[in-house]
Amino acid sequence: VPRGVPCDGLVSHPGCVPSPSDLMPCVSGFSRIAACVCVFLSADINNQQSDGTEFVNFLHSLSFTVFAVYAFLSVVNLIIGLEQDGIIDGFMTFYVKQADPYINTAHGHMISYWDGCTHYLMYLLMVAAITWGESYRAIGLYWVGSLLMRVIVYIPGNVVGKYGTQLSPTFIGHLLYVAVSVWTCFRVFSQPSTREVSPAGIQEAHRKSLVQRPLDFLFAIYLIPATAFCIFRGLVALDCPNQWCREYLQHYEPYLRDPSAYPKIQMLVNMFYSVPYYVVTLYGLVVPGCEWMPDLALVHSGAVAQAQFSHLGASFHTRTPFAYRAPEDNKTLVLMVNALYGLVPQILTYRCVSNPAFFFKLSHDKKTE
Repeated sequence: VPRGVPCDGLVSHPGCVPSPSDLMPCVSGFSRIAACVCVFLSADINNQQSDGTEFVNFLHSLSFTVFAVYAFLSVVNLIIGLEQDGIIDGFMTFYVKQADPYINTAHGHMISYWDGCTHYLMYLLMVAAITWGESYRAIGLYWVGSLLMRVIVYIPGNVVGKYGTQLSPTFIGHLLYVAVSVWTCFRVFSQPSTREVSPAGIQEAHRKSLVQRPLDFLFAIYLIPATAFCIFRGLVALDCPNQWCREYLQHYEPYLRDPSAYPKIQMLVNMFYSVPYYVVTLYGLVVPGCEWMPDLALVHSGAVAQAQFSHLGASFHTRTPFAYRAPEDNKTLVLMVNALYGLVPQILTYRCVSNPAFFFKLSHDKKTE
């Protein structure tokens, strides 16, 4: 129901349904998600009968259903994380031990918490946006980056890690989850952009060079050591015989040798995906009119946030063998460097989304192209 429009039921107002918030007192826990799904699908059926946008409404209802089901799965993952840390007991013991043993790793713990907290909040925001007919492109792109990073690291890690010989039929369920998620990612990308900047603002931003934009200049400087850091850790993960690589592996991040294989895959993903991103981002900060910058920054910041949370948390987690945890002498330095590596992309994304004038093209430039 549009906000501000009263609606007392389906009978007296065909095409309308009560607001999900009105139904929430009647249900609790996971039932709320099922109620929201039923409400939205019933509204979609009525809308299809009253206008000619059946296909669009069908896609919206599918997206809503996917996010609602994923929200339920996020709560399940949170329960798994809490049970494995001994906070609760007896809910998911069989699943953890028999069906999905690789979730017992420290990396599995961290992605359970990330999915149960951060992803759950994103799903609620996107469900609310779909219900109110508003755009969810920004939060959706952030979710796309986070989800893709999780899948790219977790699925191959299950195959090549120490639990690779214990793959169960639930692994097929993971592949189905990936397929549905990829379709949903394309749906997010198909959402129209809602950013608008006046031509005068675009012209003013284009007149400023990189030096005249101090914040962008600092970002450009940061991208150089960040690129080197990704390449260096990728070489460490590949067992580079260089002395610097050996010392870093021994004294700073021995977690990269963990037999679960998740940290190695994570470093390789950073090297092969983040490094090209940093290069094109440096180009986008120097050359005006790169309209892809805000969207790409959202995807990358979501990926980096998920990656750093999982990697940093697992390297300190008690489930990680003591020999692979960050040494006490250098724990503070490792924490600060990894936190900085994960925080700066979030600030860069906020700058690109909140003040995107420099990345817009003038209308006559678009016509010329």
